Amino acid sequence: MEIMSLLLGFTIFINIALGVSIIFLERKDATSTWAWLMVLLFIPIIGFFLYLIFGKPISKRRIFTWDTKSRLGVKKAVQSQLRAIEEERFEFKHKEIAEYEDLVYLHLRNDDAIFTQDNSVDIYTDGEEKFDALIQDLQKANDHIHLLYYILRSDQLGKRIAEVLIKKANEGVEVRVLYDDMGSRTLKPKYIRRLRQAGAQVEAFFPPKIPKINFKINYRNHRKLAIIDGKVGYTGGFNIGDEYLGKKKKFGYWRDTHLRICGDAVKNMQTRFILDWNQASRNHILYDERYYRSKHKGDVGIQIVSSGPDSEWEQIKNGYIKMIMSAKEYVYIQTPYFIPDESLRDTLRIATLSGVKVRIMIPNKPDHPFVYWATLSYIGDLLNAGAEIFIYQNGFLHAKTIIVDGKIASVGTANIDVRSFRLNFEVNAFLYDKDVTARLVQAFNDDIKLSTQMTKKLYDQRSIGIRFKESISRLLSPVL
Repeated sequence: MEIMSLLLGFTIFINIALGVSIIFLERKDATSTWAWLMVLLFIPIIGFFLYLIFGKPISKRRIFTWDTKSRLGVKKAVQSQLRAIEEERFEFKHKEIAEYEDLVYLHLRNDDAIFTQDNSVDIYTDGEEKFDALIQDLQKANDHIHLLYYILRSDQLGKRIAEVLIKKANEGVEVRVLYDDMGSRTLKPKYIRRLRQAGAQVEAFFPPKIPKINFKINYRNHRKLAIIDGKVGYTGGFNIGDEYLGKKKKFGYWRDTHLRICGDAVKNMQTRFILDWNQASRNHILYDERYYRSKHKGDVGIQIVSSGPDSEWEQIKNGYIKMIMSAKEYVYIQTPYFIPDESLRDTLRIATLSGVKVRIMIPNKPDHPFVYWATLSYIGDLLNAGAEIFIYQNGFLHAKTIIVDGKIASVGTANIDVRSFRLNFEVNAFLYDKDVTARLVQAFNDDIKLSTQMTKKLYDQRSIGIRFKESISRLLSPVL
């Protein structure tokens, strides 16, 4: 009995200490704070370990450091562009984009996101087309290949990619593959071994220091980047796996959005990859001009914007809010998960009540049930304000796209949820171009033809069971 009393007392002390830390030191938002306090209160021992794994914040100091970054001229270029905007002498190739100068400034100041205006962009909404294009570019590589994917599988598509990488590595091309340890947990050791035997370098992001016990499991590198010879870059929603080709019955056709970029924006994608690689690997990439040989092929304005749990600001979310605040006509959103925090929820509600047409498209099926039911609960809030909600019916919608007034857009890896804004390492391309945006609008309108509209009447007819699931999931949404 005495041992049990001591154990209970120690548990209470630890929980109180954690509670004090959460409230006074970590300064989480109020919703997350209450969620974790409830967990510690109702399941004290298990809750303690859950917090260590899922709740303990990562250090706010930047974990990504590159001592040669100054040689790239990043800070110098950022300061130059900031001064030009402040002194009202910044020149836009397309005059109609000048009205978004404050959005450019926001990303420059808070994320060192250099604004480039010499890019060309191809848009892929189909997995077969995206990976056919990527493989063609991989086959043409003659200097280096850099791949970063949240999910890398050992299935048919994964093996197809591996064969190309092995061939290029045997030809003397530098091949580096970085994958997230949690997202790629089913990746077979044999797959990695074959790549390394061919001379490719392969690393996991945040692998556990103790096998099967990973206290950083909650912080995932959700970015998708592919850079070939410093000239071509890919980013968007597709990971490497057969389901992204629509070959899994559970999901059916996989509808996503991915970009192929040529131009100086590829330099910024390259820097993002190198920073991530150098965090994960002891074999650091040192600065070399050959990693930055972009070809100027167009006139599309782009900023490559990153965010993560180490960031001072929720930069991608802030970019979303700024975009929506600038809308005069419409905001189109596609996202598999819609769990906006209060700031984004208010922004969308105000836009709708101000006469801006807000259209949100979500999938008709869950890949994560709790997240899906929470999504349905938040949809109701905006339906009441007058937003139009569409449920995509042609398989699974995984695109992360925001379009404003046919002039600017964002495509990348960040969903509209707390995880993407605060816990995951994400990267988005913010696009400033009417032609590119028009193609995204067309894709959205094509998807509407394959969707059903959720009306307030239909929403109010939800069963008691669904409403119960929504309520529980909404309560858990701050820690999902």
